[in-house]
Amino acid sequence: MSDQKPTSSQKTKPLKTNPYPFWSPRFWHGMTPWDWYRLVWHGGCRIHPFRMPLAFMLCLLSPATLLLKWLQKIRHGRAIAATEINPEIVFILGHWRSGTTLLHELLALDDRFAYSNTFECCAPHHFIVSQWFFEKFGAFLLPKRRPMDNMSAGWLRPQEDEFALLALGAPTPYRRMAFPNRSPVDAEFLNMEGLSEERLQQWKDAFQGFLRTLSYRYPGKRLILKSPPHTGRIGLLREMFPAARFVHITRDPHTIFASTCRLWKSLDDAQALQVPRNKHLRELVFDSFERMYDGFERHRHAVDESHICDIRYADLVADPLQVVAEIYDKLNLGDFSPARPKLEAYVAEQRDYKTNVHQVDPETAAEVSRRWSGYFKKYGYVDAAES
Repeated sequence: MSDQKPTSSQKTKPLKTNPYPFWSPRFWHGMTPWDWYRLVWHGGCRIHPFRMPLAFMLCLLSPATLLLKWLQKIRHGRAIAATEINPEIVFILGHWRSGTTLLHELLALDDRFAYSNTFECCAPHHFIVSQWFFEKFGAFLLPKRRPMDNMSAGWLRPQEDEFALLALGAPTPYRRMAFPNRSPVDAEFLNMEGLSEERLQQWKDAFQGFLRTLSYRYPGKRLILKSPPHTGRIGLLREMFPAARFVHITRDPHTIFASTCRLWKSLDDAQALQVPRNKHLRELVFDSFERMYDGFERHRHAVDESHICDIRYADLVADPLQVVAEIYDKLNLGDFSPARPKLEAYVAEQRDYKTNVHQVDPETAAEVSRRWSGYFKKYGYVDAAES
């Protein structure tokens, strides 16, 4: 699992992604009718003819989401509302493709913690009453690998809670994936700046509601959450959860840029209601990074130094057990020894894992160095490469 930056002598290869079958769920499948129709309306109803079957199926399935939502509310609503969230949440922060998924998978192996899995994030309205069915009969719906890399996929694997916010109809920059040929939306939610009280409260209510439901399912357990957009929200998250811990992971910015472009291309191809033209992609990656780290660097100082830990992707892949042990120690997450055997088994299982090779042309590399120069300097990537 190396993080080497390809040399200029390497030939550029066309984007190759893992297949995402037409029967596999899209992020929009977890929406209620109102949120689904509102998403389409805000996208100007510009659905490509090739994606009309997908849109038609969503129109048919969204009422089922509403029925299951009501069923869960009838059976569990009062108990969920009365559930307390363990305030010592661990948030994994870092830009997309910086290693947050690997770190999430490693920390989630500790049975003393709980995390949001793929089904819970795809069906946040009703997972308490419906997950058993999809575990038993719906495993075939998901591909074995994620579209953008070689990480395994599955209903029970750790997942970004941002997808749950999307399905709940909360404002999130992930809404742009439905209509990627239009200008990006909700970019202000990458640093939580310039928001009205109403929109901010809408986001808070959705987020806390999802965490409360998770806490009801995993009573008393500390949640391990991973979502790159949380990086720029660190100030708000500390305000909402003063006892929270934060793990911030960094990576060579040139690799981040190339890998993030691949990420959005693969997700847009699989998820969009349009045929993506990638017109806004380059600036989207630049602008999102700058917004996120603007919010992160301006509010990081408010977090107690004993509650935040910085790690590097190269160190994590070189010695996962050592880095995770240091995280436990720095953030006071408890004795690491009970979790060590599972992590050792996971690392041995992933020993042959191959990362994608990314290449950046000289012009783009220069722009990355210029626009993200603060990140290069602060986190030790002065020479634009991981040693």
